[in-house]
Amino acid sequence: MTIEIKAVKRDAKGTGASRRLRHAGSVPGVVYGAGKEAITILVDAKELFLEFRHEAFHASVLDLNLDGKKESVLLRDFQMHPVRNTIQHVDFQRVSASEKIHVKVPFHFINADIAPGVKLSGGIVAHIFTEAEVSCLAKDLPEFIEVDVAKLEMGHAIHFSEIALAKGVTFVQLAHGTDAAVVSIAKTRGSVSEATAETTEAAAPAATPAADA
Repeated sequence: MTIEIKAVKRDAKGTGASRRLRHAGSVPGVVYGAGKEAITILVDAKELFLEFRHEAFHASVLDLNLDGKKESVLLRDFQMHPVRNTIQHVDFQRVSASEKIHVKVPFHFINADIAPGVKLSGGIVAHIFTEAEVSCLAKDLPEFIEVDVAKLEMGHAIHFSEIALAKGVTFVQLAHGTDAAVVSIAKTRGSVSEATAETTEAAAPAATPAADA
């Protein structure tokens, strides 16, 4: 899926100018990188907000249509209004087809309802990480990473090294020598209480029959 964002070059700069542009329905921003000069831009606020709600917009190579000329970019930063929840500023980074990029990609967890730790033991799925930074060429960037928990049992976890990635894609975390757990099955309070009750019942001595009077 290709996501295109239309933009125009912005001449007016400064806090006052940015405030006026926002009132007029535009979001100021900047595009930089790939050995080229940074360019200040304007993006339509409504168009940007519609795309901004989609998960793929935050973890995909985007087509920035700047005055009719397209460039491949990544959304690198944004600022939100603390009260109105409107986008105040966006930063896009140009992408080179021949250079690897580092991007945070969301995890999609599947089959939690049939995991033994949930279905048989009454546990809950604990998402330790909801996203991870990957390294790859722009053409290989996945929109999301699927993690299948169908075989996960109570007290067990799936680590970064156990997750299959497409060819050319690697976890930055593993490159740093850290193989942390991504998802696990944890006990609920109910399951802990039941287990405790069962243990207590098993350990309790049998009742002694009352002596005949």
